[in-house]
Amino acid sequence: MKVLPFKIPKPKNEALVFQVDRETFFYNQLHQHAEIQISYILEGSGTLIVGDSINEYNEGDILVIGGFQPHVFKSDTKASKKSLMYTLFFSLDSFGKNFFSLPDLNPTKDFFDNAEYGMKVVPNNNDITNLFEALPKQNKVEQIASLLLLINLIIQSKTEPLSSFIYKKSYSDDEGKRMGTVIKHVMDNYHQTISLEEVSDLANMTKNAFCRYFKKRTNKTFFQFLIEVRIENACKLLVNRQDFSVAQIAEECGFNNIANFNRKFKEIKGCSPTKYRARFINQ
Repeated sequence: MKVLPFKIPKPKNEALVFQVDRETFFYNQLHQHAEIQISYILEGSGTLIVGDSINEYNEGDILVIGGFQPHVFKSDTKASKKSLMYTLFFSLDSFGKNFFSLPDLNPTKDFFDNAEYGMKVVPNNNDITNLFEALPKQNKVEQIASLLLLINLIIQSKTEPLSSFIYKKSYSDDEGKRMGTVIKHVMDNYHQTISLEEVSDLANMTKNAFCRYFKKRTNKTFFQFLIEVRIENACKLLVNRQDFSVAQIAEECGFNNIANFNRKFKEIKGCSPTKYRARFINQ
């Protein structure tokens, strides 16, 4: 398992990296890197964990993830057999330490402040997707120009945060192994019973030490995190499996009690599972 921190492969002295990820599934290990990334999902869907939050990603999404923000993509291979993402990687000082501090670029401050938490452009912006689709055929100068245009368009667009918490310290290799192992275990086994003893053993820690460790790095308890993973997967089933009853979906996602499922779903999503499903049926 690849551990944190993750290095973006790039030629020496290259300021901007354009990367095409064309796989069955995206890189699905918890990782962080120094570079900010702006990504466009051309194909595929799944779950995206950024910082302390579990999000859904879909085809057409424009995502921004700040430098050193831990994140992981978990592709839903049942929904799509292909995943394709275009990404620009860069840092605040990629073009010189003071480049983005120039008076002419003062408007970019909001972009970099919001990027720390990650953000998603809503609704999709055709001008942004058109810029991304042109990137593969552009030379490096054109790609840098496109990056500046992308940042400007994102500033002007409506966005929503991907996370509400920033862990200010970079993860060590040992921490990366520990957190990555625990989160992968949850993502793979959320539909089953997962005990605190089980995950603390995976982390090679006592239960009390693990609880403190996890809360400090994610701003939530382990079981809060587990419930949110289960609810996000329930949302997908409510939309994509109309033949499943709410009770079936609750069971599929690891809830043994339908009343508890309904209560937790409403706490997190602000409505009942039935009303959530009805929104998409009526669209």
